[in-house]
Amino acid sequence: MRLSLLKEKLAVCKLEKSAPIPGWLTEGEFFSVSRTFDELSLVCLQESVPDGIQCNKNWRCLQVEGPLDFGLTGVVASLTAPLANAMIPVFVISTYDTDYVMVKDADVEKAICVLSAEGHSVRR
Repeated sequence: MRLSLLKEKLAVCKLEKSAPIPGWLTEGEFFSVSRTFDELSLVCLQESVPDGIQCNKNWRCLQVEGPLDFGLTGVVASLTAPLANAMIPVFVISTYDTDYVMVKDADVEKAICVLSAEGHSVRR
């Protein structure tokens, strides 16, 4: 796979399941919203998150260069399995066109080395 490292530092936030989608979410070019029966999860620029919001900060994002065909199998596994073997935690987002694998900023260089060793190319 070919991946691109996005430059932004991101935060993964959790709000109450019935909370409205906040305006600060859309301050950056990259954001994601997932509402389930249990929660509202947001991924956004960490600098946009106001005080008092439950979140986990300092994530970096590796974008799989797409678009990917829906018939492809094992895309996420080919990226996350080597990272798991290297004890690197991930947060994954999938969209219609592609996948995004997020790793902590402190792990990003190690993650790039691990993925490169598996034959993936990462563009910075």
